[in-house]
Amino acid sequence: MKRISSRDNAFFKALRELTDDHRAPRRRGETLADGIHLVSVCLERGVEIRQLVVSESGLRNPEVAALVTGRDCIELSDALFREATGVAHPTGVAAVIAIPPPSEAPLQGDAILLDAVQDAGNVGTLLRTASAAGIRHAVLGTGCAGAWTPRVLRAGQGAHFSLDIREQAELASVVADFGGTSIATVARDGKSLYDLNLRGPVAWLLGNEGAGLSPSLEAAASARATIPLAAGTESLNVAAAAAVCLFEACRQRRLSPGQS
Repeated sequence: MKRISSRDNAFFKALRELTDDHRAPRRRGETLADGIHLVSVCLERGVEIRQLVVSESGLRNPEVAALVTGRDCIELSDALFREATGVAHPTGVAAVIAIPPPSEAPLQGDAILLDAVQDAGNVGTLLRTASAAGIRHAVLGTGCAGAWTPRVLRAGQGAHFSLDIREQAELASVVADFGGTSIATVARDGKSLYDLNLRGPVAWLLGNEGAGLSPSLEAAASARATIPLAAGTESLNVAAAAAVCLFEACRQRRLSPGQS
C-alpha cells in the first residue's frame, strides 16, 4: 500500500481538485465518493472504481478494513485525507470513481427537471428523494450545482447509482419532448397539488431556491401545482416541496380507482 504524506504529491493535488473545483468532475469524467456508505454502494453496484483511498486512522476501523482488504489502496495521512475530502470528521475511506455516461434515450416514466438549483445539499437531497419515490430520471439544466461533485454525492447517499442523471440540459426541449404531463411547481397561484391527477407519467419542474422557475420554463409546462400551506407561511425549501409532490404521486398510485 503506497502512503502519501506530502501536499506536493501529484495524486493528492488531483484529489483536492475534485473537491475544490466544481467543474473538475465533469471535465475529468471522475469524482470522489467519500465515506463507508458511499464506497460500499459503489462496490455493490459495480461502479468503476479507479482508486481506493484510506486514511491512517481509517485503516484501524474494522468496517474500513473489511472494505479495502485485498484491494489496491493509497493511504493518506489523516490531515491530508481531511483536506482532500473536505470533511471535518471523515470515516477514513473514499474512492475515485468514473462518472457513468448519461443516457440519450427518450425519458420513460417520471422525471425531475431542475432549473438552476444551485445548492449542492438541495441537489443531492432532490436526487435522494427522487430515487426513494421510484423516479428514474433526473435532468439538470444549466446553472445547477454539478450532480457528480463530492458534496452532491454525499447528500445523495447513493441515489446517483439508481438514477439516469443528465446535466446541462435544455429543459424547454426536454419538456416539449416529454410524453406525459409536465408540472411546474410554483409557490402560489397554481392548482392545488392534491387536486391534480398524478397517476400518469409526470415531469416535475423544480426551480431555483430564490427565483423559482424561469418564466419561460413555467409557461412551457402543461400544468402548474401549488402546495397548500398554513396561513402566514410563504414557501417550502425546494427539496421539501419536491418530497411532498413526489410522494403525493406515490400515494395516488397506491389507491384503487375512484378513491381519493
